[in-house]
Amino acid sequence: MNQFVEFEGKNIDQALAKASDELKTPVERLEYDVVSYGSSGIFGLVGAKKAKIRVKSKSISPMARDAKKQAQDLVKDAFQLEDDPCENEKTDDMADEDASEGHAELQIPSADLEKAISFGREALQKIVDFITDGSHIDVETAGQRIIFRVEGGSSGTLIGKRGQTLEAIQYLVEKVVNKQNEQRVRVLVDVEGYLKTRKSNLQKLAVKMAEKAQKTKKPVTIGQMNAYDRRTVHLHLKNNAAVRTQSVGEGYYRKLIIFPKKGRRGRQPN
Repeated sequence: MNQFVEFEGKNIDQALAKASDELKTPVERLEYDVVSYGSSGIFGLVGAKKAKIRVKSKSISPMARDAKKQAQDLVKDAFQLEDDPCENEKTDDMADEDASEGHAELQIPSADLEKAISFGREALQKIVDFITDGSHIDVETAGQRIIFRVEGGSSGTLIGKRGQTLEAIQYLVEKVVNKQNEQRVRVLVDVEGYLKTRKSNLQKLAVKMAEKAQKTKKPVTIGQMNAYDRRTVHLHLKNNAAVRTQSVGEGYYRKLIIFPKKGRRGRQPN
């Protein structure tokens, strides 16, 4: 049974800070529900209420917390993949820099790059052929990534619900590619332009949720997004001075929260 601990503060940020301090856990790893956003009352004197959150004493159960790791271990065993010591060092916020435009091109020898592309294309084609017929793969490089674009076949099946199948395919292909290279190569797998459409929809959602946060003066939560989707929202709202974004939670349960900033009006990103 899950155990919950409640924390109060003048606002959600303060309540989170108290929870982080007492539980000795970084804010981004806390899993919590908002019980009350609080109220300043009348002129800040009468009827004021504190914000309250309910935090799981263990952010998620060991079974849920380890589910993704178990799946990754199965993949590693099947393909004899080694652990990447850098894999878990980056948070979503750190990964934002990798997603920024204007990054330098891949700095690996051309022979190694061609080898990585070859292994990746071959692995991806085998995976795709197991799922659907009639597909082909185009390849390009952009920034720090090799991008594999899948065309033809059953795109809906390859993408899966909320892109979950596509995310799993990308994870596997990246592992196969990096088994062959000393320098880590980032891989992106797209199907029929799904990522471009998804990015556009997420940017519209980000603006809408940011406007809601500003209007209600309360944090707005967006859940059930993978790291790439969260990164898209982080970057799109990066220059909006009226809000700030933060990812909280762990693993599958990680979510993104848009916080309004007091007393400032930001410009909407283009």
